Amino acid sequence: MKTNKEHLVIQSVQGRVHHPTMRGAGYRVGFDGWGRIPMATGGITYNYAIGDCCMGIAGDHIEPGVSLKNADASENDAMNAFACVGNTAKVLTGDAKGELGFVTGKHGGIDHVMIYFPSETLEKMAVDDKVLIKAHGQGMKLLDYEEVMVMNTDPELFDKLGIEEKDGKLIVPVTHIIPAYLMGSGLGSSTLMSGDYDITTQDKEAVKELGLDTLRFGDIVYIQDNDGHNGAHYLKGSGSVGVIVHSDSFTSGHGPGVCVMLTCKKDTLKPKICKDANLANYLLK
Repeated sequence: MKTNKEHLVIQSVQGRVHHPTMRGAGYRVGFDGWGRIPMATGGITYNYAIGDCCMGIAGDHIEPGVSLKNADASENDAMNAFACVGNTAKVLTGDAKGELGFVTGKHGGIDHVMIYFPSETLEKMAVDDKVLIKAHGQGMKLLDYEEVMVMNTDPELFDKLGIEEKDGKLIVPVTHIIPAYLMGSGLGSSTLMSGDYDITTQDKEAVKELGLDTLRFGDIVYIQDNDGHNGAHYLKGSGSVGVIVHSDSFTSGHGPGVCVMLTCKKDTLKPKICKDANLANYLLK
């Protein structure tokens, strides 16, 4: 597939491991009316990684691996905009200095970038450790499919997604197909080049019917009738492909987050169900 990847810029962005945060007593009222004080975003999450189920966790919006942020808002905005899923990340400080990982997603609202590192690296890391990312991918174009917008995707990862060309369509392996009516928090943002938007999971019958109870961190999914140009919105016949970046949530209108990688106003993107369409299979093997 022809792309412009030889013209893409590779640039450093950098963040620190961000301590989990909480307001006051930390109660969050769920869609069921119950107040909870759950573990949530930030820090180093040791026991959940890409490839693990993101549903049924005793936490809220859990981010797998390492969560990065910058204290300077403008620097953090740049890191969130330019870092792409699959980009190489390198620890710059502390006991894990020099060890490598990669970006697994971006989380809007808290404005974190999430990084996978091997478990032995996580054990050496600490809050405030600096991590450098080689940002590479924003601005990528598919030269024979100008109607498809690519974002948040490292070019090397793109080549591993197993996309097939057939009769003017792009057949994309995905684990799940998400109907537009289930998309929630994150709608209304002006861009999907940073952050994510959530699959709402409050209708448990819909979750079971669509198999969403099997969603995993790192799953590649297809969202029907949703266009991601200039922010996410409903558009009949359009479609978006993205990756699951954080866990389910107890909060109304929230659920597993999707960081969009491909979007099209037309029906050029065609999903093909493949249970192996997960970052763990593309980047760890």
